[in-house]
Amino acid sequence: MYKIAVIGDRDSIYGFAALGLDTYPVDDPGEAGKMLKRLAGGQYAVIYITESLQAELEAQIDTYRTESLPAIIPIPGVTGNTGMGILNVKKSVEQAVGSDIIFNSEN
Repeated sequence: MYKIAVIGDRDSIYGFAALGLDTYPVDDPGEAGKMLKRLAGGQYAVIYITESLQAELEAQIDTYRTESLPAIIPIPGVTGNTGMGILNVKKSVEQAVGSDIIFNSEN
């Protein structure tokens, strides 16, 4: 049975433990990269990652984009929403459909 993990700074992910998700508090992008690689290795189907860490690990996350598992989903941290989540949805839709049907722009 697959699990769900959350990676990010402690303040941002603390509440997810109450929902039964496995939380992995990290602040250092190097440590987060190693953690992501370990978690993506098998037992996790969904990995939530704070937007600030996602920005630091974008190249590594892109290697998993074409894989069926795990789904790596950005979430806002305690500092707020950076807009990375909606940009990832836009990117995925463009890849699947072939054009920008969400914003209908050249971005």
